[in-house]
Amino acid sequence: QVQLVESGGGLVQAGGSLRLSCAASGNFVSINDMSWYHLAPGKQRDLAAKITSGGSTFYIDFVKGRFSVSRDNAKNTVDLQMNSLKPEDTGIYYCNAHVQLDDGLVHNFWGQGTQVTVSS
Repeated sequence: QVQLVESGGGLVQAGGSLRLSCAASGNFVSINDMSWYHLAPGKQRDLAAKITSGGSTFYIDFVKGRFSVSRDNAKNTVDLQMNSLKPEDTGIYYCNAHVQLDDGLVHNFWGQGTQVTVSS
């Protein structure tokens, strides 16, 4: 059906930057919201940033002013630019997409996750 593949994670020092990318592929009609979720060690997976198909964005307070989400609708990609990284940003980042399939329904898809480690 639909595959989401993330890339761009890695190890960075506090204050540094990383850029995550996610590409959607498969058979679908359209992609609605695309989001990045953060799974910190020992915690639940939480939304970090979201972007609608029209380009409206939402950020949780902790990443506001540091992270920027963008998408390319023609390429079915979503990126997360992460600046001024903090050790608390460490964790696995998952790409999420709400995708309309041929059945007319919107389905929820997840990528496999990419590890981000921020050292102090």
